[in-house]
Amino acid sequence: MSTSSIVTGNPFLDALRLPTESVIPEENNQELTQEDFLTLLTQELSMQDPFKPVENDQMVQQLTSFSTADGINKLNDEIVGLNAIMTSSQALEASSLVGQKVLIPSDTGYISEQDSTLNSVVSTPEAINEITVRVEDANGALVTSYIVDGSAGGNIDLSWNGLDANGEAVAIGSYKIKASGRIDGESQELPVSTYAHVTSVSLGTADTGAILNLRGLGGIQMGDVLAVSES
Repeated sequence: MSTSSIVTGNPFLDALRLPTESVIPEENNQELTQEDFLTLLTQELSMQDPFKPVENDQMVQQLTSFSTADGINKLNDEIVGLNAIMTSSQALEASSLVGQKVLIPSDTGYISEQDSTLNSVVSTPEAINEITVRVEDANGALVTSYIVDGSAGGNIDLSWNGLDANGEAVAIGSYKIKASGRIDGESQELPVSTYAHVTSVSLGTADTGAILNLRGLGGIQMGDVLAVSES
């Protein structure tokens, strides 16, 4: 039996017994509020030297400084909440892209079981009679090549059927689309963008925004998408 539960009958001895339950003090918030500041300011005014009173401009400056700091803290909390709302809203908007194809600034595309065709876009600074397109595997080996008409200039649509130089279907995986053409008499590499299939959307952060997860290629920020195409 616990000694703290024994009653001796002596009021003095019974009063000396240890309490049966420990009392845990409540957590003390060390953050000063505007009410605390006004209390301190009132205390300061009541204890000031009557021959050297605090100037009105000093009081106003103290009140202004505290109000500004308090306002900044509240504004920061509101901004954090606003960022969370914007991030969720952007993710909801990006979810409409699931199942569609987006054009990304990369020359790497993905051949899958669901889609054996790789579409891309080559950008030309001027009209080019012939554009040589080369398809390379993940190791940089040439898979096939073909010629397209670039006389229209600007953005030229490309489409590779997923067949190698022997007419056989290539394995599932990533492939690079390279393009080159003669500009001012010299052969130059041309920038290529490829279409990728959006499989899902990640929420991301306030800095990154919504992330589009692409089949076989990883993720990309929604702001980096150049165009959207039907699936």
